[in-house]
Amino acid sequence: MEQSILTAIIGIGIIGLVFGIVLSIASKIFAVKTDPKITQVREALPGANCGACGFAGCDQYAESIAKNESVITLCPVGGQQVIEDLSKIMCVEVSETTKMVARVICRGTADKTKKEYKYAGIQTCAAVNSLYSGDSSCTFGCLGLGDCVDVCEYNAINIENGVAYIVEQNCVACKKCVDACPKNIIEMVPNTARVTVYCSNIERGKAVMDACKVGCIACKKCEKACQYDAIKVINNLAVIDYDKCTNCGDCIAVCPTQCINRYLLNNQLEITK
Repeated sequence: MEQSILTAIIGIGIIGLVFGIVLSIASKIFAVKTDPKITQVREALPGANCGACGFAGCDQYAESIAKNESVITLCPVGGQQVIEDLSKIMCVEVSETTKMVARVICRGTADKTKKEYKYAGIQTCAAVNSLYSGDSSCTFGCLGLGDCVDVCEYNAINIENGVAYIVEQNCVACKKCVDACPKNIIEMVPNTARVTVYCSNIERGKAVMDACKVGCIACKKCEKACQYDAIKVINNLAVIDYDKCTNCGDCIAVCPTQCINRYLLNNQLEITK
């Protein structure tokens, strides 16, 4: 009996040894060689896997960079430091890039707009937006239920008086809030941009003022006041060309509704009329 047990144990041991040898040989024969540069690039990336670079995650982006299929400047989370690290790994030269930040293009707070009906459904912007484009008198403005806040991992968005605003010093430009906003009123702008048109309403003057006290009425006073051809009224809405804008504030001084103003810092306008 003991001899049978011992024989069985020895047999199992031999079988295990054979399988181990076979697997070892197979692993060497069928091994997929990994480019060490991919590993280096991956280690240089921040690992946020936010998708802002246009890839599903850092692994895919690292592989694309290592194969020279993508530029090294697509990671907004890593910023300039990651670009510099990648440039050394890939032996390429890049100039300093402009940091981008998210900005909510709306100032239609509760005291500037009104509610069209009482909404008691699911408390998300996406849900209320599906019902007559939301409960606000301005169908272009912020709904204030915080879908953008929920997706932000960097504590860079708050809701104040019914409108979202960005804490720009915390923003890493991952664009998750941009994708989450059903109104498409969160835009990426250069962090050097100080003057902003805080309105997305493309209706005509009276309809805008009926909806929001601080909306753009397309009066074109800003366009006439700008010395740098940096602001144009397009489709009933003032639009700033940030490549031309010098942040002089001449457009702010002439805007009758104050929809053009300095960027929000802690939800307080830096400069008001």
